[in-house]
Amino acid sequence: MNESVADLGHADAPVLQGLWESVRAGQQQILLSPYLAASFAFLTHLALCAPFLVLDALGGVCQRVRSWRMAAGSGPPPSLWKWYECFWRVLFKYITAVLPATALFQLLRSSSLPELAPSCWQLSVEVVACFLLFDTLFFIWHYCMHRVPWLYRAVHQMHHQHHVPFALAAQDASSAELLSLLLLALGSAWMLGCHPLSEALFHFLNSWLAVEDHCGYNLPWALHRILPCMGGAPFHQTHHKKQSKNFAPYFTHWDHLFGTYIEPRSYFRKRHDRTVMK
Repeated sequence: MNESVADLGHADAPVLQGLWESVRAGQQQILLSPYLAASFAFLTHLALCAPFLVLDALGGVCQRVRSWRMAAGSGPPPSLWKWYECFWRVLFKYITAVLPATALFQLLRSSSLPELAPSCWQLSVEVVACFLLFDTLFFIWHYCMHRVPWLYRAVHQMHHQHHVPFALAAQDASSAELLSLLLLALGSAWMLGCHPLSEALFHFLNSWLAVEDHCGYNLPWALHRILPCMGGAPFHQTHHKKQSKNFAPYFTHWDHLFGTYIEPRSYFRKRHDRTVMK
């Protein structure tokens, strides 16, 4: 049974209660819209890609920016035309497949919003739990797509047209793959019973990490440099180069456990040495 904030008293109210009440009061119709999940995923993806579009544009004239691009023949940054083509492919798949399918999934979920905001501790635990669950489900699904030939051809092969990925290409995949990954993210939050604020933060960070994984840059401030348990862009670009390794999206523990991990720096270094010798 939900208690109102007035019943709890000001001292016991969660720190995020004011934020949650303002969002819930002013945007309840949007929060309950079945189209929110797909729209949020697409628009967030575009917004988070914008800094990397700037980096790619600067890469043609700035040596410092080019030095951040990963070695081993990664080549020049993608052209603006390549970004433009990728944008329209992703938008078409969202409109024709992802938006209607996720709207149906959202209609099956609860249509009510909790009165109380999560505590900061609850928010943190739920977001971390979502990432761990999503990472596990993604690893299994990704491994299956590579190991089952018809799944690879029908679902995953389109994503691997990018031997050297770039930020916007994080969602340049078949409609079936785009839909499956968004449903895995939505399902992770649903299975854990996350608060809407926790779920929104998880989806935002999930989009950011997916973009960073595909950006083509080994940036000095990237998260994998701070948290050694994360693979980051070098880890995932190694997967695009050597498709039998590094299946997990963010963390590295499942690849270590199943023997599918390859250390990105050593792999790129070997390729770079071969290139120099030639």
